[in-house]
Amino acid sequence: MANPRLRCGAMNAKETDGRDGRTGVAVVTGAGSGIGRAVTRELLRGGWSVVLAGRRAETLEETARAADGETLLVPTDVSQPADVEALFAAAVGRFGRLDLLFNNAGTSGPGGVPVEELPYEAWRHVVDTNLNGAFLCAQAAYRQMKGQTPQGGRIINNGSVSAHVPRPRSVAYTATKHALTGLTKSLALDGRPYRIAVGQIDIGNAATEMTERMRAGVPQANGEIAPEPVMDVADVARTVRHMAELPLEANVQFATVLATGMPYVGRG
Repeated sequence: MANPRLRCGAMNAKETDGRDGRTGVAVVTGAGSGIGRAVTRELLRGGWSVVLAGRRAETLEETARAADGETLLVPTDVSQPADVEALFAAAVGRFGRLDLLFNNAGTSGPGGVPVEELPYEAWRHVVDTNLNGAFLCAQAAYRQMKGQTPQGGRIINNGSVSAHVPRPRSVAYTATKHALTGLTKSLALDGRPYRIAVGQIDIGNAATEMTERMRAGVPQANGEIAPEPVMDVADVARTVRHMAELPLEANVQFATVLATGMPYVGRG
């Protein structure tokens, strides 16, 4: 699937080659919509060069349109090893190094399906995207960051509050997000000798296309249907940028950013 498209905007004076540990070259997966789109634009505002990865070229173009910065668009299915290999080869081929991976691509799968009725194909699709895709991208980023000069970089995984507590009838999504926490911890430990900092942001009810249904009402643990508050996705993007721009000697291991009034603490 990978077919890189270069879009050049005005170069920001803050942009660097990654040697200061604060800005440089970033790969954002799931960049065609929602949180990935917001984070991409926030990083560009901060002077990063950004490689946009996602399944559909047209949505990547929408994200990059009118962006002030240098972007490379690479249509990618993160569940496919060959696509991931092509993505990181394109990123390094264009920019020479990699300083940040925002591992964001994901799917919630079919909602409201009882465990006993969930098709294996649906389970596998969620696992392949959310967990296997995150691993493949992290592995490719790790190889590049370990081998480049100066050595190191940062990986930020997009977890979820579902990495802590589930919603009703969300077994595939919840299982993959719990697994992502283990992936984050293991990558963080193994990356220490190579200046690879790995953290995770767990997000609750950011206002995107995926969370529109929250306003109308979603199932709660007690069986009721109730609306839930959402927050501006820009607040998530600013948090990711803060994590990304720390020097590599500092790391936000886990951050939870959520709509203040959502029933997260009392969920379950």
